[in-house]
Amino acid sequence: MEVAKAAAARQRTHGDVIGLFVGQPATPAPAAVREQAARAVTDEVLGYTVTNGIPALREAIAAEYQRRYQVSVDPGQVMITTGSSAGFVLAALASLDVGDRVAMASPGYPAYRNTLRALGAEVVSLPTGAASRFQPSAEMLHHLPDVPQAVVVASPSNPTGTIIDPAELAAISAWCDEAGSRLISDEIYHGISFGRECVSAWQFGRNSLVVGSVSKYHSMTGWRLGWLLVPDDLVDAVERLQANLAICAPAVSQVAAVAAFTEPARAELEGHVARYARNREVLLRRLPELGIDSFAPPDGAFYAYCDVSHLTDDSLLWCEDVLAATGVALAPGIDFDEDEGRRMIRLSFCGQTDELNEALDRLQAYLRR
Repeated sequence: MEVAKAAAARQRTHGDVIGLFVGQPATPAPAAVREQAARAVTDEVLGYTVTNGIPALREAIAAEYQRRYQVSVDPGQVMITTGSSAGFVLAALASLDVGDRVAMASPGYPAYRNTLRALGAEVVSLPTGAASRFQPSAEMLHHLPDVPQAVVVASPSNPTGTIIDPAELAAISAWCDEAGSRLISDEIYHGISFGRECVSAWQFGRNSLVVGSVSKYHSMTGWRLGWLLVPDDLVDAVERLQANLAICAPAVSQVAAVAAFTEPARAELEGHVARYARNREVLLRRLPELGIDSFAPPDGAFYAYCDVSHLTDDSLLWCEDVLAATGVALAPGIDFDEDEGRRMIRLSFCGQTDELNEALDRLQAYLRR
């Protein structure tokens, strides 16, 4: 967010910012979604919905799990939330108490770590690196001195874009079941992958909480709409929490999002994924030309997490200098890894290909100074 502020200030004074720090698509919601929203605003009251979300949307999401993963989901186990962020809060509140330990990979999405700490949980970091493709393993969990009350996984991951191998996710799920630890699986980037399979935790058991969203694949970040797949034993708790904390997710977003799971929308969205794939190929080819060659090639999402320790020992200051010198905004790694992040940066490639090439041209000139 500090990078966003600095980039906005640079844009006001120079008008030349290319944002490779932002974690949201550069494209609007699918046309079918926007048309549905316009009809809803014109023709519907759009008051509070039922707490767990309108039936049509819960049924559409359940059908999507059947189509994508061959997993049968009861729409009654789908909770529509105000973005995946609120879904994660509900998952944590329903399954944890103050002082509980939660294991998650480092690097990882900082808001999860910060949210857990704000709720009184203790975060147990699982250090990872390029050798493990920045993903945790059941073996890492087995060697923890104390069993955590929950384990958070993210696949594809933010900030690395790597995907957990299906067999490894199955092993993590089995370990959690045996240990009595609740698995919370962040699957919000599903749909965006490059030749590698995304699997859902519910393919390996129904004790986990699955976090989903229309933000990334569906290009609907600002619509603030996500969902949880909720195990039977937590459905009542999650519904009660949702009723007290939010009443319901935004009604207009719910009505519009039903169209996000239709074939016309999917055809449009696959075009976005094809662009992300082209951008990924640009990065894989050009980053080594810039001397940045230490990273795990992203399997999905739209991030590359890169080692820049040969250039700096303070990625925050380095990113500030790059922005001031070139107008290119990057995300320093300290957000994602409190220990090793000062030598890392996250680069987002969800924008237009010509802008990505222009940003890399500027970085190349900067590094040749």
